[in-house]
Amino acid sequence: MDTNDTFDATFGFTLDRLLGIQAPPPPEDFEDFWRGTYREATAKTPAYRIEKELWSPNPGTKILQIRFTTHDGLDIGMWIARPETSTGGLVIGHGYGNPSTPPTTRNPGLTVAMPCLRGLGISQCADIPWQGGRHAGYGIRSRETYVIRGAVTDIWEATSVLADLFPDTAPNLNYTGGSLGGGLGALLLPWDARFKAGEINVPTLAGPMQFDFALPPGEGPGATRREAALSDPVCWKTLSYFDGASAARRLRIPILITPALSDRSNPPPAQFAIANAIPEECRILRIREVGHRAPTPKDIELEKELEEIRKDLFSAERRDAFVKREREAR
Repeated sequence: MDTNDTFDATFGFTLDRLLGIQAPPPPEDFEDFWRGTYREATAKTPAYRIEKELWSPNPGTKILQIRFTTHDGLDIGMWIARPETSTGGLVIGHGYGNPSTPPTTRNPGLTVAMPCLRGLGISQCADIPWQGGRHAGYGIRSRETYVIRGAVTDIWEATSVLADLFPDTAPNLNYTGGSLGGGLGALLLPWDARFKAGEINVPTLAGPMQFDFALPPGEGPGATRREAALSDPVCWKTLSYFDGASAARRLRIPILITPALSDRSNPPPAQFAIANAIPEECRILRIREVGHRAPTPKDIELEKELEEIRKDLFSAERRDAFVKREREAR
């Protein structure tokens, strides 16, 4: 558990209580909003160019740096790591921070794509703050302008670039994301039939559920969203459309979900609201002791299990048998 100070990073919740958490209902037009956003972002493949090839630490894997122009005119940078023999694709949604180096594949055989979300990493620009706490509040007074909507569409459009450049990834396309990338996964996967499986790790973006819990000072993006929601009804309304739990109810593909029992940056009840919302037939649940902090010995052991799960879940040949075993073991 988190023992850095006296703050109770469980927020007073036991595992039994966490497993019973349910998120409030979304706005009536929640699904229409997201389906419309998906159609807008994927109406055509973005214009893109390969900027350069980078040194690769993995022999036989090429790393490409690519830039594309989004449907709303932003310049987004992304990396693709392409092995000599590809068995599918894996799109990574990163967390807060500013990625400066490309991903190194942990799933042998997959073509790995990681876009830098608008305003962050190699997608920094003049208008959007690159600091996490300020980024989280950008455009927050409207669901159309909120930066998280744009971040979701960035990933959808990067996926279009990946599929255009390497069409052989399409039959086995997967997603993984943690923290912000986990919350984005919950928001984007239900509407995009291109993905066959996904991983959501310690997800943020649990909508109104997250605002019930005060965070300790200096915890950045979550605190920014909470302050905005509690001080301005307009922002609260905006954020009700960015509820990963409401979206997760609509998932129809197998999802590895790993919420944490203790997390000072992202209240566990909000993480479990997303986990519990995933339909049981799609939910592959593993539970971490700690989120957004150094892993405990148990979490280190869990990571070994997760690596094996990913190999099965992201394999077109082994996925169905793995999911069947998971269901039978319940």
